[in-house]
Parts: sequence; C-alpha cells; structure tokens
Amino acid sequence: MPRTVRGRPTTPSLERWATAILREAGAIVECEQHGWMLDRGDPHALARALCAACDDPPRGIRSSEATAAIEDVIAAIGDTCPDCSRPSEAEDGARFKYVIPHVP
Repeated sequence: MPRTVRGRPTTPSLERWATAILREAGAIVECEQHGWMLDRGDPHALARALCAACDDPPRGIRSSEATAAIEDVIAAIGDTCPDCSRPSEAEDGARFKYVIPHVP
C-alpha cells in the first residue's frame, strides 16, 4: 500500500502576511474603484500592525523579520491610487472650450 507523505501546510508569503496584518490594523485600505492598496497615514494603526508582527510572527519567521516585512510593505504603498490620480480622458483634450464670438 503506497504511503502518502504530508508536506508542510502552505503558508502565504511574508509579503501577503504583512499586507493582511496592515489591513487588519487599519493602516492600509483598498481603493474602492480600482483595488490598489492605499496608506492611510495613521501612525496608531501602523503601531498596532508592528506590535502584532512582533507579538505573533508567522511560524518560522523571527519577530525582527516580521516587523521588517511590515515596514517594507508600508514603504511600498502610496497614499493615492495610481488609477484615480491619472487625468481622465475628458481632461486629456482641450482644457478650454472654444467659443465662437457672436458678430452682430
């Protein structure tokens, strides 16, 4: 009878874990229209995320590595959505409406 070998359960990558911790702490939110992650700029939420990373890091990860992952992810996230900050197609055209003057 063949034996099945059970491997170690898959865990999300450290970056995904850090993103999840930041979302749970309220340090980042998702753009409702485009799905990009946005930094809320809340120092208390970031402190909660760092405490959570230090107190309960993923299995096999040191707390210093977990807090570094939190800091790396938050540093890579901006406070504005790249898609929302692009000029709309209507603004790409002429900025002023040309009005033909009425000559009596």
